[in-house]
Amino acid sequence: MNDKSEGASPASASAGPVILVIDDEAQIRKLLELTLESKGYTVRVAISGNEGITKAASERPELIVLDLGLPDLDGVEVLKKIREWSEVPVLVVSVRSAETDIIACLDAGADDYLTKPFRTGELLARVRTAIRHRSSLQERPVFTVRDLQVDLSARTVKKRNETVRLTATEYALLALFIRNAGRVLTHNYILEQVWGPTFSEETQYTRVYVGQLRKKIEDDPTNPKIILTESGIGYRLQAESETP
Repeated sequence: MNDKSEGASPASASAGPVILVIDDEAQIRKLLELTLESKGYTVRVAISGNEGITKAASERPELIVLDLGLPDLDGVEVLKKIREWSEVPVLVVSVRSAETDIIACLDAGADDYLTKPFRTGELLARVRTAIRHRSSLQERPVFTVRDLQVDLSARTVKKRNETVRLTATEYALLALFIRNAGRVLTHNYILEQVWGPTFSEETQYTRVYVGQLRKKIEDDPTNPKIILTESGIGYRLQAESETP
């Protein structure tokens, strides 16, 4: 199958970051191609899980947009196989909207999840965030969002240039969020990364410590703008240039 969309111009086909779309539905592929290429991205497509895995290796995309209902492999299996060798950002776009499906994808390594039908503006915002957060921390160790500044090298946290005192656990939690800025983290993932695998079911830990952290870094902990709640799933740290 031709990698370029039928209506792609030479300019749009050669410009911008490469995004691999893995989806077997022709209408959705065409919508994604037109939407992404209109913003300067270069789009490659795959219509099956195995083809997607092959192109993820050969095309080296900056982002993968992945459907779950593929003809040969379930999208979660595709994601797991890609995660065996690559940390490329993966945005799942699927008709499945159950919390169990979303959590399964995020736990398998997806960066974000968008339910079909979707608004193109939201899709593009998720794409920008997913691409940005993977590269931003590789370029500099200082993370800034709103009036909060965290230097991961010096292990310092400042709000409006005033030092914020965090416990070791609170800092570990904040650092985890920063390393995954813009990505939805499930309760289980947070617990395993901060407290260890034996705490994977202790969801009250995340609620208590996120609450404590919000009191120290948010202007209004009851209306957070930095650490955002993904209802029933977990939390997401606002990326540096996201609009709250």
